[in-house]
Amino acid sequence: MAPAPERGTFKFDKYYLVMEALRASGHPVLEHSPPPMPRAWLEAVHCPDYVEQVFTSTVPKDKERRIGFPVTPHIASRVRHTNGGTWLAAKLADPHGYAANSAAGSHHALYDTGAGYCVFNDLAVAANRLIAEGDARRILIADLDVHQGDGTASLTARNEDIFTFSMHAEKNFPVRKARSNCDVHLPDDLDDDGYMAELARHLPAILDSFAPDLVLYQAGVDPHREDRLGRLALSDAGLVQRDRYVVAQARSRGLPLASALGGGYGADQRAVAERHARSMIAMAQENAVYPRLSRPA
Repeated sequence: MAPAPERGTFKFDKYYLVMEALRASGHPVLEHSPPPMPRAWLEAVHCPDYVEQVFTSTVPKDKERRIGFPVTPHIASRVRHTNGGTWLAAKLADPHGYAANSAAGSHHALYDTGAGYCVFNDLAVAANRLIAEGDARRILIADLDVHQGDGTASLTARNEDIFTFSMHAEKNFPVRKARSNCDVHLPDDLDDDGYMAELARHLPAILDSFAPDLVLYQAGVDPHREDRLGRLALSDAGLVQRDRYVVAQARSRGLPLASALGGGYGADQRAVAERHARSMIAMAQENAVYPRLSRPA
């Protein structure tokens, strides 16, 4: 697990509560401690000067305000490990079919700054490393957080081997949207049925046309109707249905899928953590329907 962060304006409690909920669920959970992401791979996606600021805890105040909390040595260590966690989840998903990072999903981080509670963009960093090291040829980043994955879209825009799909509340943060390969802007208060109809309209076609060999899934639970920063109206059952559907679409095509935690906000951090835990358990259960992957040596 990543080092405990110091406190800022962002509530980090849910990350510990998620692990507590998973351990108490009664479902088998195999835990791995991720290695920190090497600096060279962070600098392959982010501005080296910004990486240096994070590593030395000298991030300018204007950037810290944009991020939402101070970037202390604890935070610097934490984000290196959470970036390593998304990469490790992708490695574990092949051959297991599915693996999850119980943190990260920092999809707002940009080239030379963090934003929206995100310091480094683990999705973009992991995807770039996986392709460069030959662990994947083409990667789909499916972002179903309630907020657009603007940083991910921007950081991967020039890489034709990475396809970004973002389905998000149109009127939510960020005000200025980036351009993903496929953006689906959803109206406020969209319910389970409306959401699933949009997802079914786009995801299978993207998987078939782009033909990735790995899916990175931003599994934010902030589309929930009680989320403090969301504008959609999914129920608990709707989130589970969404997550099972995404895994089924990937695994029925023989593709491994790795998920990152993503957004989820509310006054009751335990309730938010329970949503994240149910999400990961539902994906693991759906993955169990499919045979273990076997890749050629």
